[in-house]
Formats: sequence, C-alpha cells, structure tokens
Amino acid sequence: MARPRISVFIATSLDGFIATEAGGIEWLSTVEDEHGEDYGYGEFIADVDALVMGRKTYDMVAGFDPWPFEGKRVVVLSHRDLGPAPDGVERYEGPLALLVARLGDEGTRRIYLDGGEAIRQGLAEDMVDDMTLSRVPVMLGKGRPLFGPDVPYGRWQLLGSRHYPTGLVQATYRRLD
Repeated sequence: MARPRISVFIATSLDGFIATEAGGIEWLSTVEDEHGEDYGYGEFIADVDALVMGRKTYDMVAGFDPWPFEGKRVVVLSHRDLGPAPDGVERYEGPLALLVARLGDEGTRRIYLDGGEAIRQGLAEDMVDDMTLSRVPVMLGKGRPLFGPDVPYGRWQLLGSRHYPTGLVQATYRRLD
C-alpha cells in the first residue's frame, strides 16, 4: 500500500502559539461567529480516515462532550496508559514512520496529525505532506509553540489563502519534494 497523506490543520496565535503555557485554548473563541463558521474544518475532517495526535492534545479533547471524532480512528502517541477511552481510540508507542506504514497497510488514505509535539515529530521525519494554518488575531506572548528550533529546513508551496470577517487568516501549504 502507498503511504497515507499526512495533513495538519491547526490554529495558532499571531505569535505562533497553539496553546497558553497551561494548555488553554480559550483564546480561540475570539474568532467564533454567530453563523458557526468552521473555517473549512468540516470539509477537511470528512476526508480524513484516521487521526494521530499527541498525548497532551488527547488529554485536552478527551473531555469534550460530545466526542469530536465519532466514527474516526484515533491513535494517541503516548508512553502512558490512556485509561477509559472513547470507541476507536488506541495508544501507540513507537516510531511515527512505523505507525504510518501500518495505517497505510490497513487502508488508511489520509491522516490528520494533531498536537504540537506530534506535528514537530512529523516535520522532523519529513512526513507532513500539507498544512492548513489558521492565524487567530491574538498575541499570547508566551505559550506552547507550534514550531520549534528542531523543525528542519523545508520548502513549502502556498496552495491558497483566505481571510475571514473575524480576522482569522488561513493558508494552506504543500511540501515541495
């Protein structure tokens, strides 16, 4: 089987953070609007077969009611037991490349890679194929960064960008080989 396409879809503050130092994402509410704009997320997630996420991200979304990934396979990168988990959630401990190969062999076509550490790992291993980055017009000053000093050099092609009345600016990039 072919390697699944690995996609990132994530929001950051203007200064590049995905969460506050404590892991909070309440600042994302600044771009909620009365029309329920989802910024393309519904279309994106409909095309995803499996999610691979880091443990901190899982711990944050595990308490959401309803579970946001109903009907999707979710693999959590973690060395620790997950405890009670929603249906379709499994823990994985090991190299990302082996997990991606296994998912591909099992018929997965597209993976949504989520969580700062997981995304940085995917970038470091040159496995991320495309990224949709949504910039929220908020400066956090400090927090959990999306990118870090270990992200390798890479060239990306802008596929498209869009701005919204809420001030959010979204750009989608494809990795150039």
